[in-house]
Amino acid sequence: MEKKKNNSVDIQNRKASFEYHFLDTIEAGIVLFGTEVKSIRQNGASISEAYCYISKREMFIKNMHISMLKNVGDNQHDPLRERKLLLSKKEITKLENELKNQGLTVVPVSLYTNKRGLVKIKIALAKGKKLFDKRESIKSKDIKRETDRALKDI
Repeated sequence: MEKKKNNSVDIQNRKASFEYHFLDTIEAGIVLFGTEVKSIRQNGASISEAYCYISKREMFIKNMHISMLKNVGDNQHDPLRERKLLLSKKEITKLENELKNQGLTVVPVSLYTNKRGLVKIKIALAKGKKLFDKRESIKSKDIKRETDRALKDI
């Protein structure tokens, strides 16, 4: 009988779903230092301000904050350093061709650990929402919240 690991991580970028329409999502690995992995497993990461870009046929993520660990000593990492994403050449070429369209970008959606304990990031090809789209999503959230409250009171 296998023991269930209790150290799963799931960090969401809620701001991204409010700001963008997701067209396509891709799972990618990240090149990390050991202290960064430990910090992520302690939920010490934030991807709300992060964005992805392609440079020299490689994809990087910038402004992803991974907090520094306490009591580690001098071997600390830079919390806001650029980190390379591990994608196949086919995926990078596809994203590069899609990004040529005006108004499209690549945003991180969630950071998590998979069943094997590896840290993965889900990125999405996204198109920015207009102001009326944002209002519509706020209305739908309010309606859902009110119906949940009404059902809870019954």
